[in-house]
Amino acid sequence: MFPLLQLCQIVESGFYPLSCTCTVNPDGSLRITIVEPESGRVELLITGMSTAKLSSVREIANFIGELRTELKAGRRAFAG
Repeated sequence: MFPLLQLCQIVESGFYPLSCTCTVNPDGSLRITIVEPESGRVELLITGMSTAKLSSVREIANFIGELRTELKAGRRAFAG
């Protein structure tokens, strides 16, 4: 398993050009906030994300891919 701070850095780097902030909650879970930098609008907020299944690079990449899919789905839902 990755150290939590390193895991957060990897997750944060996966959302450029959006702004992603990943913080560790007191219980060891993650809080992930993805913000559109120009408007400041929160695009996605996840609280209490367990890190149990994020123990390999592949699992982290898949997780980032899933979040990107959620972002795209949300944008389509609110478009126009």
